[in-house]
Amino acid sequence: MTRFIAWTVFLFGCLFFVLPLLGLTEFSLSMRREGYTFDAYRVVLADPQFRATFLYSVMAAVMTIIMGVLIVVPTAYWVRLKMPWLRPVVEFITLLPLVIPAIVIVFGYIRLYNTSSVLPLMGSTAGTTVLLICGFTVLALPYMYRAVDTGMRTIDIKTLTEAAQSLGAGWFTILFRIILPNVLVAVLSGSFLTFAIVIGEFVFPALLNLPAFGPYMQIVGANKAYEPMALAVIAFTITWACMGLIQLVTRFQKHTQVKR
Repeated sequence: MTRFIAWTVFLFGCLFFVLPLLGLTEFSLSMRREGYTFDAYRVVLADPQFRATFLYSVMAAVMTIIMGVLIVVPTAYWVRLKMPWLRPVVEFITLLPLVIPAIVIVFGYIRLYNTSSVLPLMGSTAGTTVLLICGFTVLALPYMYRAVDTGMRTIDIKTLTEAAQSLGAGWFTILFRIILPNVLVAVLSGSFLTFAIVIGEFVFPALLNLPAFGPYMQIVGANKAYEPMALAVIAFTITWACMGLIQLVTRFQKHTQVKR
């Protein structure tokens, strides 16, 4: 009886998520009355603005991942090795982006870094892009930190550090040539989550007036009928692809650990 209830709840959950996606996909294929076609997808993919905004968001996602790794990996390593008493404080700080709305963060950036401030980053496109990447890094911080911290739980950081120090390795070598390869799977999991977040983010690029994929989806959705559905399907596909890559990476890690 318990198994039947569990399967019923599972199937209901699947239908709850799958049916709207099927309806969305079906509508995106109905641009012509005579049957299903990929015209909406062809129109979207042929749009130069789609390519420009998507590539911009991909670039921002890559830079966000790099910045997140450079911040999170040393922090998680040092807290776990030298300052375990500070871990609750760090966890609380990394959870703040889930509590503070993104619109509050971006308005804070605009107030602090506008053209009349001491550090006018918003005076140029490059400076505003730097702000955008910093904002994306903050938004992805809860996911990246927890992924890396979970990965570091699976290895003996203290023993690896002492062994490396006994061979004359410096802190940079220990961190990026010993610790990072051992938590690479966790870093990749956090990176895929970060990529999915950046691709779909609307508030930061819209308020900073930057040509990202999220605002482009909103502009298309305000003026057309079928193309926004095609964009939504593409965005869902990218997100689910990232989730699938996380599962593959996790299974590869488990398979590698079993072999060891």
